[in-house]
Amino acid sequence: TIFAPTNAAFAKLPEGTVATLLKPENKGKLASILKYHVVAGKVMAADVKAGKVKTLNGAKAKIAIKDGKVTIDKANIVKTDIVGTNGVIHVIDSVILPAAK
Repeated sequence: TIFAPTNAAFAKLPEGTVATLLKPENKGKLASILKYHVVAGKVMAADVKAGKVKTLNGAKAKIAIKDGKVTIDKANIVKTDIVGTNGVIHVIDSVILPAAK
């Protein structure tokens, strides 16, 4: 399951962030951020529960549900259940970042 940020979500990042992450020396950091947007298994919107969910980078993201709205680490899920051949995509309005180690 992928929580995919919109183009507008990337535009909200501080200027230069994406360019910096794309530099060869930041490959590990970029991979960690990308894996933080992925959880194992096929999780449909109806199956989402509030709490912590382990991401593929090993860190846990916080899922919250308030007034029927679902967030992951405070990013709003704006479109759900886009089914692909090997998983499902939920679109979010912010890039989510793992806590600094």
